[in-house]
Amino acid sequence: MISFKPTATVAETARRNGVVHSSSRVVPEEVPIAFSYGGSSHAVMMGTPADIEDFAVGFSLTEGIITDIAQIAAIEPIEDEQGIDVQISLVDEVADALRVRRRHMAGPVGCGLCGIESIEQAVRKVPDVSGATLTLSHADIVGAIALLNDAQPLHRETRAVHGAGFYSPGKGLIAVREDVGRHNALDKLCGAVIRSGHKGTDGIVVVTSRLSVEMVQKAAILGSPMLLAISAPTALAIRTAEEAGMTLVALVRGDDFEIFTHSHRITPGSIADVA
Repeated sequence: MISFKPTATVAETARRNGVVHSSSRVVPEEVPIAFSYGGSSHAVMMGTPADIEDFAVGFSLTEGIITDIAQIAAIEPIEDEQGIDVQISLVDEVADALRVRRRHMAGPVGCGLCGIESIEQAVRKVPDVSGATLTLSHADIVGAIALLNDAQPLHRETRAVHGAGFYSPGKGLIAVREDVGRHNALDKLCGAVIRSGHKGTDGIVVVTSRLSVEMVQKAAILGSPMLLAISAPTALAIRTAEEAGMTLVALVRGDDFEIFTHSHRITPGSIADVA
């Protein structure tokens, strides 16, 4: 059981309506979370100490360490005063493949992405999701973002974390995860989705952040054919989504949104019907 709390209450001096006074605020915690495979540390992420098992599964999936949850034999989070070391045991053949991958690492690299060993991996080719038949109406797009905004208790409390949700037309949000890091929130969501027995093709990924290429990569690895966001995409994210056959919808603000790739999955629908 992890004793770290996702938030802390801190003292502050606040100015409100021209008056300065002592106050307090709830802020999110941020701790080092290490992922270790076979006893060897692989990567350390700074993140919110919550949904650790989901994070471990999602990280393992999106970093290409596993392709199926059955390839993880056990997960054991171990904490100390400074952070959490998540010990992940893999089935033999996957553990062997990871050891070979580590031996081929040339040495320290500076790509700026945790778990990435080369520039080639940073711009890796992502799975093709063009065959997915899932469609989304205009009302679904607006409704999915509205539901995600209402399903983030940690953000409501702190106003300082990102959210990622998995939305299925007709069913609503199947899962939501939050974290101070947008990539972490999406990794946690990926873990939650596959741990619950759902497939990425069952729904769409909805996020509260901008759309960088890593967000497209992670959504495609999950298998989702659509990615929605409240903020804008990068040019590389758009090119990557186009190549992967993924529908990219961004800048969803109220009833307005912009479709950047594969608009054939978006069908008209009455936004007035959205509660």
